Amino acid sequence: MTTQIETESVLTTSFRQQIDRQIIVILDFGSQYSELIARRIRETQVYSEVISYRTTAEQLKAINPKGIILSGGPSSVYDEKAPHCDPEIWNLGIPVLGVCYGMQLMVKQLGGTVERAKLAEYGKASLFIDDPTDLLTNVEEGSTMWMSHGDSCTDLPTGFEILAHTDNTPCAAVAHHEKNLYGVQFHPEVVHSIGGIALIRNFVYHICECEPTWTTATFVEESIREIREQVGDKRVLLALSGGVDSSTLAFLLHKAIGDQLTCMFIDQGFMRKYEPERLVKLFKEQFHIDVEYVNARERFLAQLEGITDPEVKRKRIGHEFINVFEEESKRLGPFDYLAQGTLYPDVIESADTNADPKSGERVAVKIKSHHNVGGLPKDLRFKLIEPLRKLFKDEVRKVGRSIGLPEEIVNRQPFPGPGLAIRIIGEVTADRLNILRDADFIVRQEINRHGLYGELWQAFAVLLPIRSVGVMGDQRTYAYPIVLRFIKSEDGMTADWARVPYDLLELISNRIVNEVKGVNRVVYDITSKPPGTIEWE
Repeated sequence: MTTQIETESVLTTSFRQQIDRQIIVILDFGSQYSELIARRIRETQVYSEVISYRTTAEQLKAINPKGIILSGGPSSVYDEKAPHCDPEIWNLGIPVLGVCYGMQLMVKQLGGTVERAKLAEYGKASLFIDDPTDLLTNVEEGSTMWMSHGDSCTDLPTGFEILAHTDNTPCAAVAHHEKNLYGVQFHPEVVHSIGGIALIRNFVYHICECEPTWTTATFVEESIREIREQVGDKRVLLALSGGVDSSTLAFLLHKAIGDQLTCMFIDQGFMRKYEPERLVKLFKEQFHIDVEYVNARERFLAQLEGITDPEVKRKRIGHEFINVFEEESKRLGPFDYLAQGTLYPDVIESADTNADPKSGERVAVKIKSHHNVGGLPKDLRFKLIEPLRKLFKDEVRKVGRSIGLPEEIVNRQPFPGPGLAIRIIGEVTADRLNILRDADFIVRQEINRHGLYGELWQAFAVLLPIRSVGVMGDQRTYAYPIVLRFIKSEDGMTADWARVPYDLLELISNRIVNEVKGVNRVVYDITSKPPGTIEWE
């Protein structure tokens, strides 16, 4: 076995291996929505991936993409440290679409002018089309588009023309038709942009001339082949949580290598009520997949004693998770590979796609680390295998269905790897875990009874480390509040709070206060993402 962890997945298909597959790359300039662009392109059944804006023209030639998209970003093109792409990209003969900052950068580098707008645009704006051909085919006049910019293009480079405008932005969409260079000042990738998907499809199909070859069947077939090639006759240890990600991965690995796979479920004590018992029984008795149950509740809880910082929590849980795996693998092993159900959003929110290779300085702001991808020790004695690393959640669900994963798991709402530990704000104690576990159980019961489980991206409870005065049975109480967090989302990248019926909120509140000892107040979180995140920690 290796003595140092391979931090990149051994099954992440390289771009050189993707040459035969049609691919569109996104150069990431620090936008929180770069991955959303990739997801929208994949919805057209064309493979797409986010790479650093520092990728050179020569490197792009080796990748051989059918198209290049320049993402938005938080910078101004005139900032001293503003990120710039290789100007030779404009001469590759590959279609390019600049989005927001990406458009401004294109205009500036090719000789145009970008200035601070007299009136910044944030939010919805109506798009008025000047040229309804190619990029804007089937985009309706007056379509709502999502704006988020303080700079605007005021003078276009030679050969460019205006395709569309808004009331405040004369150059809302531009093109150099001969060179296949396009730019839009708005964000077609967000759901608020009506007609944005049509624009993306125009770029993918008509301008880049891609074919829809990125399918679930293709992914499964290629993944099984790659798993077999990489693993050979070696054994694989999988971190099984029971969620759709690790369960899909278990099914995929079992399809590829059969009994070479051993699943280990580490009960860290942060699972929801009754879940550990249900999980082990389901996989062993119904799916006939080998699962080793490890009760590590006390040691994980000890790691969090006195810890209140959420990043420290995640990292300590991640370290202990790996420690347990190493210890148990020696007992069960030997194993050469550690499999994890890491997804693309996990990687992106923790990653440094834009980090300077020398200074480590990032363009994008790191939101939070994920236990699957952060804090792994350098001397971990496994090779890391993450076949789902490049998939979004909706793609994982499609893969799960295609390989026979039951709907009860496919449709399971996302549950964080650190579990209830990051739904308790502040220090995690056994008493607080029991309180939150009981409250969460009531939430899930009522959401299911009212038929809302499938309509919500997530519905859960959060315990705050404060106490307030209440009155129950004519007696004063001094107890914890529970926060209800019900949200709707397509992919977890953005989210909105759910407008559930008041009667349901009242029922859940009454049950929690009456049935969960230690709680005397229930509140409802009405914050969207952004500005908040889905989880509180």
